[in-house]
Amino acid sequence: MELFNVAIVNPIINVLVAIYQALLAIGLPYPLGFSIIALTIVIRIVLYPLISAQLRASKKMQDLAPHISNLKDKHKGDKKKLQEATMLLYKEHGVNPAAGCLPTLIQLPVIFGLYNVLNSVVHKNSSELVSFINGIVIDPLKLTSAWESTFFTIPLGQSPSQLLSSAPIIAIGVPLLTGLLQFFQTKMLFSSKPGDKKKRNDDFASVFQAQSTYIFPIMIAFFSFTLPVGLSLYWNTFSIFGIIQQYKIVGLGGLEDLWQKTKKLRKN
Repeated sequence: MELFNVAIVNPIINVLVAIYQALLAIGLPYPLGFSIIALTIVIRIVLYPLISAQLRASKKMQDLAPHISNLKDKHKGDKKKLQEATMLLYKEHGVNPAAGCLPTLIQLPVIFGLYNVLNSVVHKNSSELVSFINGIVIDPLKLTSAWESTFFTIPLGQSPSQLLSSAPIIAIGVPLLTGLLQFFQTKMLFSSKPGDKKKRNDDFASVFQAQSTYIFPIMIAFFSFTLPVGLSLYWNTFSIFGIIQQYKIVGLGGLEDLWQKTKKLRKN
């Protein structure tokens, strides 16, 4: 854990405080909130090549899904021939099934480190915060006083569940927005081609796809309701830029059908 802090967490804290000090110097209001947004964007830019590689690999795998389904029918009951035919198919189309895993494995420590950083800075009280930050950052970045932990009057250290009685709109709106953005991003990951829906009932991948499209956003919305608002600010920024990146690389994906239906309703 100490190595993880030194390699991942501490550098991220230094970047966060550097952004905060810069925004504070130019007099920008709510500098901590905007620092979290800016830091998330920086992390997203750093991870952009890895995430792009992962998305392209996932897109290729989805394009081959109908062919793999045909191979399963053709070699039903013969696992060896099915495996050989599948590997040959991957080779013919230049697809590496493991290509999407490596970028994910590299991203996870950075994302987990960012989560740890934000979870630490929004939870600590004023006296703990200055001591904690100054024990990590380089001398030019040391804090002289605790930062204001609100963003447009919303306390970043409190969870929506804690704000339910005093600010019900925020308490309900933050988890809903977080879940909705996650739904869009998850939905875009999966193709909406008709062929992908074939034999959905007996295709594990299709069943998992259908369930995760709704279950994962609901889980994220629940976590958002119980975790500090500062973490939702990070997650929503990450999701928005993720949606933009996915659109540039793979298009609307599974949102295509929903978008077409929306257009038809607007015309009517």
